[in-house]
Amino acid sequence: MTSLGTIAECLKKSSRVVLSGHVMPDGDCLGSVAALGLGLLKLGKEVTLASPDPLPELYHFLPGADRFLIGEQALKGNYDTFVVLDSSVPDRLGPLKELLFRDLVVCLIDHHVGKHDFGHHVYVDPKAAATGEIIQDLLDLLQVPPQVEIASCLYTAIVTDTGSFRYQNTTPLTHRRVARLMEEGVDAARLNVLLFEQKSLLHLRVLQAALQTLDLTPCGRVGWMSVTRETLDSLGAREEHTDGLIDYVRSLRGVEVALLFREIVPGRWKVGFRSRGRVDVQRVASQFNGGGHLRAAGAVVEGEVGAITKGVVEAVLKAMQED
Repeated sequence: MTSLGTIAECLKKSSRVVLSGHVMPDGDCLGSVAALGLGLLKLGKEVTLASPDPLPELYHFLPGADRFLIGEQALKGNYDTFVVLDSSVPDRLGPLKELLFRDLVVCLIDHHVGKHDFGHHVYVDPKAAATGEIIQDLLDLLQVPPQVEIASCLYTAIVTDTGSFRYQNTTPLTHRRVARLMEEGVDAARLNVLLFEQKSLLHLRVLQAALQTLDLTPCGRVGWMSVTRETLDSLGAREEHTDGLIDYVRSLRGVEVALLFREIVPGRWKVGFRSRGRVDVQRVASQFNGGGHLRAAGAVVEGEVGAITKGVVEAVLKAMQED
């Protein structure tokens, strides 16, 4: 694996950089891309911020959000360096995967457990609470001066991937990092309101529909909800309106593993896994060609939702017995 210092030197030598995260971008993905992109702009680089999918409305407040090129728009540029953030497999780049086949230097930075078998320079730190933590270190190596816009992006990355510092990936170092960001001018109270205390009516309508599907195993230790493509389409909702639904299942007393089944297209389901701590859901997700972290993971499975649910729940129960 490449050192972070090597990636810093690579970026110092670059001229035209394109940065991207994964499909269905979240706060860590977008905050990391925006923070590093704004930092490279400070160094005089020609920078393109890209995303395979449109930015969820929730993150439109991010500094640099208006600079993102979506999907194939980013393929028109002439670059010498491609920086991939928060993505462990090429397929998660969507249409931007094409950039991997160009004559570009590819740098991959992530904190997820996975193969990470692409890129010229690869840096992965599974102990990092968020990719944003790694980017904070990289910006220090690049000697980018403190800037409140960059700090706000990093705060967003870290606070969202730690569940407002409630998840077990939160460490003392995480709090020290965030304290430094606040010292650089981050208005944490304002960002927390924007991220966690403002829901659209559509989001609540999707929650209402999802709660109708809430179910538990007889032991009460595994709970799940599902959202069909038909439900989303009938409400005029998008994938972003399902963000946070799994936390309602996880909040149930006695539930150790929460699951969310979301239909991407007919017959193709995104399965989200969340563990309170005892069960390694990354290991369970890997059985379905997925991945992630010890306490949070995901997979994409094709088939009928009843059969998928049965198979996933059985795999979770088996993992509980083994653990």
